[in-house]
Order: sequence, then C-alpha cells, then structure tokens
Amino acid sequence: MTTVTSPDPRRWWALGALVASMLTLGFDLTILNVALPTMAQDLGATTGEQQWMADAYVVVFAALMLPAGLLGDRFGRRRMLIVGLGIFLAGSLVGALAGDVNAVVVARAVMGVGAALVTPLALSVLPSLFAPEERTKAVGIVSAGSTLGLPLGPIIGGWLLGHFWWGSVFLINVPMAAIGILACVFLLPETSDPASPKVDTVSTALTAAGLGALIYAIIEAPTRGWGDPLVLAMFALAVVLIAALVLRERRAVRPMLDMGLLAHRGFLFNTLAATLVMFVLSGLMFVLPPYLQAVLGHDALGTGVRLLPMMGGLMVAARAAQPVVARFGARAVVSAGLVVLAFAALLGSRTTADSGYGFTALWLSVAGAGFGFSLVPAMSGALGTLPSDRAGSGSGLLMTLRQVGGAIGIALLGSLLSSTFRDRLDVTGLPAGTADTAGDSVVAAHLIAEKAGSAHLAVSANSAYVHGMGLVLIVCGVAALAAALLAAAFLPGTPRREESPTPGVAAPKADARQ
Repeated sequence: MTTVTSPDPRRWWALGALVASMLTLGFDLTILNVALPTMAQDLGATTGEQQWMADAYVVVFAALMLPAGLLGDRFGRRRMLIVGLGIFLAGSLVGALAGDVNAVVVARAVMGVGAALVTPLALSVLPSLFAPEERTKAVGIVSAGSTLGLPLGPIIGGWLLGHFWWGSVFLINVPMAAIGILACVFLLPETSDPASPKVDTVSTALTAAGLGALIYAIIEAPTRGWGDPLVLAMFALAVVLIAALVLRERRAVRPMLDMGLLAHRGFLFNTLAATLVMFVLSGLMFVLPPYLQAVLGHDALGTGVRLLPMMGGLMVAARAAQPVVARFGARAVVSAGLVVLAFAALLGSRTTADSGYGFTALWLSVAGAGFGFSLVPAMSGALGTLPSDRAGSGSGLLMTLRQVGGAIGIALLGSLLSSTFRDRLDVTGLPAGTADTAGDSVVAAHLIAEKAGSAHLAVSANSAYVHGMGLVLIVCGVAALAAALLAAAFLPGTPRREESPTPGVAAPKADARQ
C-alpha cells in the first residue's frame, strides 16, 4: 500500500466523510429493526417477510465483503468506494419508494452490495492519507463511527417514523451517501495493489448461493414445516454449496477465503466467540422492537430510546475491555463476558406480558455489558494470533463470519419466535382467513383485535409473543454459555499487557484491528 511522504492538509476532511459513510452503514444495521413493526402494519408483512427484509442486507453484505475488498485492491480503492456508495444510494432510493415487501427486500439486497464494497475499503484507503504515527488514531475514529451508528439507528429511525412515513428510514441514507461520494471524488487519492489475489467469481457465487439457501430454509421452515420437501432440499443444497466452497478454497494457490487461518487455535475460537455474540445480538435486535411497540405500546421513537440500555452497556464495556484484558488476560475476559451475556438472556427469559419496561431495562443493560466484554477482546484476540502478512485476509474472514452469525441469528431466532407465536395464539371464533393473518405477527394480531374489538385476542397475542421471546432468550443464553465454555477451554492463554515491555504500543494495535 502507498504511504504519504508529506501530510495532505485535506486528510481530516476526507476522514470526516469516511466516518459519515461508516456511520450510515452502522445505523443501517439497526435502524430497520425499529421500523419493522410499522412496515409490517403498512405492508401487511408476515414475520417471515420481516426476517427477509432484515436478512437480505446482511446475507449479501456477508457474501460479498471478501471479493469487494479484492476489487478495490485491483481496480482502485477510491473508484470502488465511490461505486459502493453509489450502489448504496440507489438501493436506499428504491427502498424509500417501495410499495410492497418484495421491493423492500430487493432494495435491502442492493444496499448490502454497496455496504460490502464500502466497509473494507473505508479502512484500506487510510494508509494513503495518514502517516504511521497518525494512522492508529484515524482507524480508531472510523471504527468508532461504525460502532456509534448502532445505538443511533433506533433513535434516528424512531424519530423519523414519528414525523414521516416508513420510507424515510431509507431516504436518510441518500444525503449521507452523496456527501461520501463527493468527498471521495475531491479528497481521496487513488490507490491499488495489483498483486492482490484475483476475485474468484465461482467462490463468490458459491458463498452467496450457499448462504441464501441456508437462510431461505430456516426462514420458510416454520410456515412450510421442517419436513417440507422444499425446505429439506434447500438445506441439502446449502450443505453441498458450502462444502464445495470449502473444497475449492482449500485447493486454491491464493485463496480468496483463507480457510487455513482456522488452523490457528486462537483465531478459530475467538472468531467462533465473536460469531456467536453476533448471532445473539442480531436475534435480540430482531425480537425486541415488536415487544416494546406492540406489547408494551410504545411508539417508534420510544422504542429506539428504550433500546439504549443495551447499546449503552455495550459501548461502556467495549471502552473498558482493553484495560481489563491487560489486567486479567483475554481468555478470562471473553469467557466472563459470555457468562454475563448468558445470565442476562436467561434473566430476560423470565419476562412476562405484565413485567413492564423496568425489568427489561435491567437485563438489557447487563446484556450490553456482556456483549462489549466478549466481542471486542474476541475480535482483537482473533487477529492478534495471526502473522502480520495474513492480517488482511484474517480480518476479511472474521468480518464475513460475524455477518454470517448475524444473518443466521435473525433467521433462526426469528423462525423460533414465529412458530411459537402462531402455536400459542388463541384465535378461537375467528374466520379461518382472519385467524391465519393474525398468526403472521404480533402486529397483525393487534390490528385484527382492534378491528374486531376483541380484548381477548390482544391479550393472547401479547402472551404468545412474550412466551416466544422467552424461548428465544433461553436459546441465546444457552448459546452464550456454550461459547463461554469453549472460550475457557480452548482459547490460548494470552500474556497480560502489564507484562509487556511496551504496553503503550500494544493497546493501539488491538484498537486498530477492531
């Protein structure tokens, strides 16, 4: 990569534009969760269709992140960054103008393509702007922009839904992406690395198709049945495609997806921990907004604000993680963070329809702390075990597997919630068609209860949803506990930072890799 010989006076302006782009991508991971109940009401979306609206973005994002980084290396990072922001902008426009569920799913998939290009390239252009002594600070600022977007998403989404129609959660991206494009055009120098591996279109297709088939099977199973021939066929297809991908990449001289990295024990188990944390986090962010809106009766903005305890706990713990790792070592901190997360999820599973928000705020705060203390050290630990010449491919693999964990979390936990809700909902006395619609989602059940003047249906919907959410939280708790045991048993013992002769140098390296 090219490094600067004299500082570019415009570099901080360029950094500001990159931060704005990453901020937009950050809150796009969470902004739709708050909008889903409103969209379900306006578009008549079932729980399965809501899962697709959330997952279309994440699946495409995960499948294309590795080839997107390589495209930037080969054809110019600035050029591909502009292309990525342009695609993201176009997808946002399609989403804002969408009139049905299918159009929203397509828009989210297009936005996923753009996000996959922007995410790896926003960091890879920094060496061309900043000298080594400023680079760590710049990487930290860009990473912070992405992280800050997570808690901002529900609040911005809630405010927009309180004042405008649901399409505004897409439209907000347009000026942000446009600013990013202009900044790239006028402020960023062009850099490339022609020696990087070529993009393997077959591997890219296998990744996207394998993930898509797996997510399709998981989302459709509650409606069609787990023994349905189409569902079984899609599961089998996913296994075949993913196995073909692994075999192809293992034989490649310069693999795009470097599976050999998983031979490093520290990388494998830290990555597994980070992936399971994203599985739990994404699942929670999918099931909580309908509970806060439909069951507790808060508006969209109120819902966004009430998610802040989890985001606050996450950010505080993420900031505190580094000094705690320096004191106790990464293995202890990751394991303890996962145990805290498991405790919070199991505590949350005790929620009833009458619990109120106070109890929810309590366990959400604890869950946020568990997320922060497990995710940040796990990611730093994963990359810290790799040789420097494989840090780039390791970072790509880690980010890809994290996104896969998030996509499967939404699909699997959303499907568990959907099937439980439908089974527990009491639709006695309703016509068959109306009863079927009421079982689509808690929002649909409340709409029908309101039209029919049935207090009993509303109470049953709340009870069925909270029961389903409790089961989801039990699964989350068990997954976090299993991850904690794996981390405690298999993560390598890491030297404490205080024993390092240069503690001031070690900490920024970990930050830079996050």
